[in-house]
Amino acid sequence: MALITLWRNLCHLSDFRIHRALAALKNHPVIHVHKVAEERLCPWFCSPQAEPLGVRFHHGHSKNFHSENRNDLHPAGEPVFSQAHDWDRPEQSLTSVDEQTFYRRLNSFTSSEEVLSFISCKLQALPDALAAGALQRICEVERKDGEEKLPKEIRKNRVFQALCIRCEQEPSGLPDMVLVTTLQALTLSHVDPHSSLVLSLVAECQRRLKGGGLEVHSLCILGESLIKLQGPGCATLELVMCQLEREKLEEFTPEDIVALYRILQACTEKVGQHQAFLNKLNNFALSVVYSLSPTSMSQILSALVVLDQTQALPLVIKLGKYVVRHIPHFTNEELRKVLEAFIYFGHNDRFFTKALEQHVASVCLTLDPEVVSKVTEYCSRKRILSKPILDAVAETFVCQSEKFSPHQISELIEPFGKLNYLPPNASAFFRKLENTLLTHFNYFPPKTLLKILHSCSLIECHPVNFMAKIFSPYFLQKLQGEESYLDRLSLAQLTQLFLTAVLECPFYKGQKLLPKYRVKSFLTPCSSLETPVDFQLYKFVKIGLVDLLGARLYFAPKVLTPYCYTVDFSAAGPSQCGRTQNRRRRRTGV
Repeated sequence: MALITLWRNLCHLSDFRIHRALAALKNHPVIHVHKVAEERLCPWFCSPQAEPLGVRFHHGHSKNFHSENRNDLHPAGEPVFSQAHDWDRPEQSLTSVDEQTFYRRLNSFTSSEEVLSFISCKLQALPDALAAGALQRICEVERKDGEEKLPKEIRKNRVFQALCIRCEQEPSGLPDMVLVTTLQALTLSHVDPHSSLVLSLVAECQRRLKGGGLEVHSLCILGESLIKLQGPGCATLELVMCQLEREKLEEFTPEDIVALYRILQACTEKVGQHQAFLNKLNNFALSVVYSLSPTSMSQILSALVVLDQTQALPLVIKLGKYVVRHIPHFTNEELRKVLEAFIYFGHNDRFFTKALEQHVASVCLTLDPEVVSKVTEYCSRKRILSKPILDAVAETFVCQSEKFSPHQISELIEPFGKLNYLPPNASAFFRKLENTLLTHFNYFPPKTLLKILHSCSLIECHPVNFMAKIFSPYFLQKLQGEESYLDRLSLAQLTQLFLTAVLECPFYKGQKLLPKYRVKSFLTPCSSLETPVDFQLYKFVKIGLVDLLGARLYFAPKVLTPYCYTVDFSAAGPSQCGRTQNRRRRRTGV
């Protein structure tokens, strides 16, 4: 009782610390009352408040802890450790039930301060595995707060430093999973990769890796951590990949499959030597698609793009079927990766388009500009005339035009011209575009600006106010840049804009495009500015003309007019028919 009374008096000192009192008590002669007092003075679930802490006692026949002011320490019904538990003795270990209770309580904390206060009372008696778990939880809560690295006040905290020393000095006593997850948590928290703690954990991982004792899940976690710490070219990562390739894919969980794709994605330079394993992985992944989360689906699709797995189309198609139901649950970044993958692989699904229409129409104003431009790029590349999407995009641009970059504006405008669609708010839409171009004209890259103006001309919104600027020698010189000549696509776009000025805007009297920049045909080896003819329709018309005219030589397809526009079919005159017959004779040697 004398010791307890002394303790209660000392607690009124503001700078007194519980751990100092315990250290002082431990220096006394070992007597029974000392041990009983120590067990009662610092129960495991001490208050999460900052030190100093009030003394709390556990009455042997009571169900609750009480403080001197009669306040409950724990909510009713919450599991707590008994005062006489064997865990308090250093020579005894915690039972599995006690460890579960410890981790459940640890995971309930939402700040590093709470975790540090929670473990400060019994840091010395804490087993190595639980100390590593506490360190991992500190890193997790700091990442949730958006911090890229641990705050200085946490790194300087004495309890945190004691945790680091424990994990650094005794890594061999940690279970495999605790070891690799602790290293992962420190890596994701941007702890110095050359710190003694990280180096000690990495060395222990390497020792166990060479012994071949790590399981699949531990290998995947270790592989991702090594990429962040030492880069994709480290020798230890090669050893991890060799062991993973020897494992049976049937033993991998869906999370392990996704982690494996992320590891391979980081090793693009060595994709050739892992291609056989990648083929097996792509085939096996088909069986786990149904159990993947939206995040996992977007990560696999992103990895397939980076690894250029064009032969994995069955996996892309199956992912596309399951992506449909998850569209509302994707984050902006995840949805962008999905669209990017579908554009890359040329995948098009009407059910996906329908779900995308519903999603974009409902939340378009909250989507990132990058996602909005990617949605319109998807519609443009696949030639999907989706009025709900284009209408929502037009409304978003009118309300938030200042958020879009020049490249994003270009991707946003292009489908309107390519698909020949005017949104309901066309006047406000193009007025906003014109004001943006006038205000930031010099900030737009020349080719991006030309692409925007050309798209406008395709839907008869002729950019008359900008034609004099883009036909000027100064702009053409900027458009050419460091190259010795202008590319064929830019010349074709300039020529079509010039034809617009001549044929459809006769009132335009400004700068003309110099003849040397005009092309005679819009058909180019790589692309064409003219809308391609539907093959089935072209075939039916061709057969009908042959039946009507009697022979193929009486008409010609794809005839270039004097104004550079191409006519799909044109009747051939007598002289042209004669030339066609002469060409046939020359080819056959007649």
